[in-house]
This record gives sequence, structure tokens and C-alpha cells, in this order.
Amino acid sequence: MEENKNTIINRLVAVKRKSGKSCSQIAEQTGLTNVYVAQLLRRQAQLNPDTAPKLRAALPELPEDLLQEMMRPPMRSYDPNLIQEPCVYRLNEAVMHFGESIKEIINEEFGDGIMSAIDFYCSVDKVKGVDGKDRVVVTFDGKYLPYTEQMEYCSKGIKLKVPEVRAYGFKTKASLKLLNQDVDTGTACNKDSGFPGGFVKLLGYGFY
Repeated sequence: MEENKNTIINRLVAVKRKSGKSCSQIAEQTGLTNVYVAQLLRRQAQLNPDTAPKLRAALPELPEDLLQEMMRPPMRSYDPNLIQEPCVYRLNEAVMHFGESIKEIINEEFGDGIMSAIDFYCSVDKVKGVDGKDRVVVTFDGKYLPYTEQMEYCSKGIKLKVPEVRAYGFKTKASLKLLNQDVDTGTACNKDSGFPGGFVKLLGYGFY
């Protein structure tokens, strides 16, 4: 029977604990951020096969079955009761209290959009303040994602001729012989191409 997520996490954390290494030390050996190392060990992220040898070198006692498990897409989740943990609660409180101001500055600097939590880097660093006391630095580094204007022709699957599609800025891999064929715009596309979603079908041919 397949192990459940909690059992796998417990085994991974036990391997790390036995190594005596911190997430930051493992991060230095693997080239990852310390938070991403912790995410891997909690099955909140997928281990890249190219990184697997580095992780094995950092954690020599990591068994093969766990290494293989870490390379599978995880079921990302969290316990709703986690908010009761004081450290997590305070982080959440900080985001809630500063969130509106952070959003305002993102809008001023970038426009109407959000910070990605997928194309995203997170790290925790320990520094000394001007008073000589320890301070926590949490870095969120995410790609800016603008909201897409929702054009009516994208959502209603209107049929367009290829020249019309080109007029909207598409590049096509299709043969010139297909120029008079209808294009199904039922799938949406991205802002750069003019349709939300980035993909349009031309009798099985892809536009991008």
C-alpha cells in the first residue's frame, strides 16, 4: 500500500535530522534556496531530476524510494490548523496588515497585476541589525503577472480566417495552403498574442 504524505514527510525529516544539517547548509550544497529545500522535504515541491544527485550528495542516507518519491509531482496542501502556530500566524498577520500597501506599490511600479507564487523564489536569512541583534529577513521574489483584458471574441469561439488571426499578431506554423481555413478561437490566449490562453487551433495546427 502506498505510503501517505505524512509518513513520507516524517521519513524525509528524519533523514535530514540524522544528517545534522540545516536547510541552509543543504541549500548551499544543492544550489537551491533554503525554503525550497524545506518544501522538498515536506513534499510541497517537486525535486528536479538534475538536482537529485546534489541532494543525494548532501543527504547520503536518503533512500532511493524517497528520492524517487520526491521527483513525483506532489499533492500540495496544508493543515488549516497551521494558522494556530505563532510563527505562521505572525507571518500571516504581517501580510494582511501590509498587504494593501504592498498591492498599491505593485500597481504603481508594474500595473494591474499580481506576484506569481509559482514562478517564485523564497528564502529566509539571518542578519544583524544596527543594534547588533538578530533579525529575520524573508524574501518573496515572484514574477509579475498582469491581468488579461477579457475580449469577447475569445470567449465565444468565433471563427476567424487565418489572415484575420495574423492581423491580431499571431505567428503560424501552418502551411500557406491553409490560409483560407477557419480558425477556432474557442481557446483563449495571452496578452502578447491578443487572445487569452496563448493557443488557437487551425485544423490541428498550433498558433503561438
